[in-house]
Parts: sequence; C-alpha cells; structure tokens
Amino acid sequence: MERRHEVLFEQLHTYRKVLLDVVQDVSEAEAEIVPDGFNNNIRWNLGHVVLDQYLWIRALTKEDMPVPMSFNQWFGYGTNPSNFTDETPSFSELISLLQEQPRFIEQQYRDRLEEEFPSTDMGMHTLEQVLVRTIFHEGLHMGALLAIKNQIRNHQRV
Repeated sequence: MERRHEVLFEQLHTYRKVLLDVVQDVSEAEAEIVPDGFNNNIRWNLGHVVLDQYLWIRALTKEDMPVPMSFNQWFGYGTNPSNFTDETPSFSELISLLQEQPRFIEQQYRDRLEEEFPSTDMGMHTLEQVLVRTIFHEGLHMGALLAIKNQIRNHQRV
C-alpha cells in the first residue's frame, strides 16, 4: 500500500477517535436534546456521519452498504429527530457502528483506493477521493457536536 493510502487510513481512524472522544461523556438523555437554534441532536449527527460515509462509497461503487437503507430515512440530508422510529439505532448503537466503520472500510477497500469508477455528481471517481471528502464532512459534524454539547452543558448550568 502506498504511503499516502496509509496516511489516509491513519486519518480515518484518528479523526473518528477524536469524534468519539467528543461524545464519550455524553449521556443517552443528552444525545436526544435538540438545543434552541439547532435542527438536530447529537444522536442524529452520529447517525448522519455513519450514513454519509457509506452513501458516498455506495454512490461510487454501487455496492450494498452494511447498514439498512432505513438509515437514509432517519439520518439522511434534510432529516431530523422527528423522523426517528422505534427501529432507529440508539445513541450507544451508533457509537458501536462508528467504532467499527473505519476498520470495515479499511478491510473492504484498502486495495481498491485507486480503482476507477464512473464519476459522482461531485466529480469523484476513486474511493481515495470519496474518503477525503467524507473525512472533511465528519469534521464539520464534529463542530456541530461540540456546539450542541456546549449548548446543552451551558444551559444545564443556568
């Protein structure tokens, strides 16, 4: 494996650990709170990160995702916690999925990073390009998680 691919997987694992560290002290109850000024909660953001990475891989490879398509109804773009059902994964289930996802992606795709696919609507045509995009996207949601957590914790102290 080329060094840049090793670095990409190191980043995938490292940034996921940082994201999980942000929510390690969040309770199930806190994960459900949608603070004023926000559209979603911590639980939704975690599910969205799981879904986004798999959706972009699927958009490129046309292969099935290891999560049910119902994830799109709960965590897809434009959804919010009002879309949750009794079947929606819990906060702790999402934590487990987030822990497993980088290993799964590396095992499944480590030798296919430069494989050429028909271009996505964003012009990506390799898994390497998709992973760069999804790592960036995860960082955006890490910011949202920090903001929501801060808002919840500051509001609770008042």
